[in-house]
Amino acid sequence: MLRRGNSDNSDGDDSKSVESSAPIESSPAESVGKGRPTPKRREAETRRRGPVAPPPMTGKEARERRKANRGSKDDRKQASSERRAASSERRERMLAGEDKYLLPRDKGPVRAFTRNLVDARRNLVGLFMPLALLLIFALFLSPGVQAFVTLAMFVMMLFMVIEGVYIGRQINNRVRERFPDTEDGGFKLGWYAFVRASQLRKMRAPKPQVERGAAV
Repeated sequence: MLRRGNSDNSDGDDSKSVESSAPIESSPAESVGKGRPTPKRREAETRRRGPVAPPPMTGKEARERRKANRGSKDDRKQASSERRAASSERRERMLAGEDKYLLPRDKGPVRAFTRNLVDARRNLVGLFMPLALLLIFALFLSPGVQAFVTLAMFVMMLFMVIEGVYIGRQINNRVRERFPDTEDGGFKLGWYAFVRASQLRKMRAPKPQVERGAAV
């Protein structure tokens, strides 16, 4: 009896020890996590770019790599020069008045006809920019000279406004005669003509296609 009781107790103790020694499995919620440190930004960029080439082992290999890199730089320079050449060609054609390369505000036969009308006449409005520079220089002179220049500027600007209204009406009349079905006209076309007339002839874009005084 004593032996059987001891054996039963020992079996119970053994089973308890086995149960206690069994590994405790963690729940899925506890096992969720990175389990590794967050990679640095440099490491992440390196992984995206791909593996880094090992350093050259010999001088010959280093020279070959330099030649390869130099070739890629030359290709980039060539592509950049080609883009600059293409941009320069587009600008030259735009200044020449080719409709394909013009800005939307300058496209169309009506706008080309308006530019020719403006470029063929002498405009008092074209003195606006030189007079503005003169007014700026007058600010550094004596008060008497400043008052005189300011008064002269106001008089000139009054004449410029009158001439701008006259140019707008004349341009609209000529456009309606040449293009009776066009919808381009009114204040928008008059303002377009006024702005071009107020610019210096050498600074106009597209460049003038007719000489002063030419019949349009």
